Amino acid sequence: MKLPVAVQLYSVRDETEKDFAGTLKKVAEIGYKGVEFAGFGNLPATEMKAILDELGLKAVGSHTSINLLTEKLDEVIEYNITIGNKYIVCPWYKLESKEDILKASQLFNDIGKKIRAAGLRFLYHNHNFEFKKYDGKYGLDILFEGIEDNVMEAEFDTGWIMYAGENPAAYIKKYSGKCPLVHVKDFASTQSPEYTEVGNGLLDVKAVAAAAEENGAEWLIVEQDQCKGSSLESIRISLENLKKMGLA
Repeated sequence: MKLPVAVQLYSVRDETEKDFAGTLKKVAEIGYKGVEFAGFGNLPATEMKAILDELGLKAVGSHTSINLLTEKLDEVIEYNITIGNKYIVCPWYKLESKEDILKASQLFNDIGKKIRAAGLRFLYHNHNFEFKKYDGKYGLDILFEGIEDNVMEAEFDTGWIMYAGENPAAYIKKYSGKCPLVHVKDFASTQSPEYTEVGNGLLDVKAVAAAAEENGAEWLIVEQDQCKGSSLESIRISLENLKKMGLA
C-alpha cells in the first residue's frame, strides 16, 4: 500500500504569494492529494476549508512559527481545527547548544500539551544542525529525550538527515510510530545545499518510503526549498518521479 503524497507549500511560495487559491488549484491538478501549509495567505479558515473541499485536497500539516506557537496558540489551534488539519509543526527552532536544546524540550512540552488537549498533534521538523553531538548524543535525540510521552512527535526531513551524514530510513525506524509525516527532500550534493527534485538527487527515496510505511507514517510530503526554474514544474517532476518508482 502506497502512502499518499502531499506537498509542502513553502516549495511554491513564489506562487502562493501571488495567488494562494489559484496555486492550490494547480497543485491539485498536478496530482497531489494533500498540502502542508507554511502560512495561509491571510485567507479566513472557513474560506480555506471551502477551497480545499472543492479541490479535493487534504490539509495534512501546518508549519507554524515559534512566535505564533507561543503568542497566538489558541488562534492557531482554532484555525487548524476549522480546516481539518490535525498536525501542527514547529518548522525550525534555534538550537545552538545543549542548553538551548534542554530549554526547547521544556517549551515544546508546554506547547504540545495544549495542542494535544485540543485533539491535535504537535510535531518538530528537523534540519541538519540538530545532528551536532553533545556528550556523544545528537541534539535531536536529546531534544526528544526531554519530551514527555505523547506530547510531541517527529516530522523527519529525510533530505536534511542525509545531508547531515545519517541514514534517513534508519532514523525513521529508530522513531517507529512517532513520525506520522515524512518529508522527502533531495539534494544533488551533500557538500553544499544544492536542492533538486525528489528522485533526481542522492536520497534513497525507495528506502525512505519503505521505512515510512513500515513504521507508521501517514503521509510522504515533497519539499524543495529552492528551485532553479519554475517551482510548480519542480513539484510536478518530483511527483512524476515518485510515480515512476511506484511510490505514488
